[in-house]
Amino acid sequence: MDDAPAEWPLGRLLAAAARSVERDWDERLRAIGLPHAALIALDIVIRTGPTGADTLARTARVQPQTMSRTLERLERDGMIERGPHPADRRRRVVTVTEHGRTMWDTARHIEREILPDDPDLRAALGRILHRS
Repeated sequence: MDDAPAEWPLGRLLAAAARSVERDWDERLRAIGLPHAALIALDIVIRTGPTGADTLARTARVQPQTMSRTLERLERDGMIERGPHPADRRRRVVTVTEHGRTMWDTARHIEREILPDDPDLRAALGRILHRS
């Protein structure tokens, strides 16, 4: 029996490819001191601008406690700052520091090395996610 990936069911192929890319990417991110969860938080803040932890958790689709731990590490490592919300002093706003932006840029470079952007693949994955 031939077990060539080209013959696999599409679901198996997609899952195996995702695991392979994620393992390589996570390993390279760990080497620069940036866990994948931290990269997701940085990416959201860079793309949307300063925001609250609750919004970050909702956008990342994680529990608030999980995001809180991620933000604590990012703040400890100097990649974000948390300050008072301009309209509501009870809330705090997350902003990315220059160090955080540099780490994000490095992570994006690593991502392009591991998985060069392919518009067709991006469109197909977007359609899959949109159905979820």
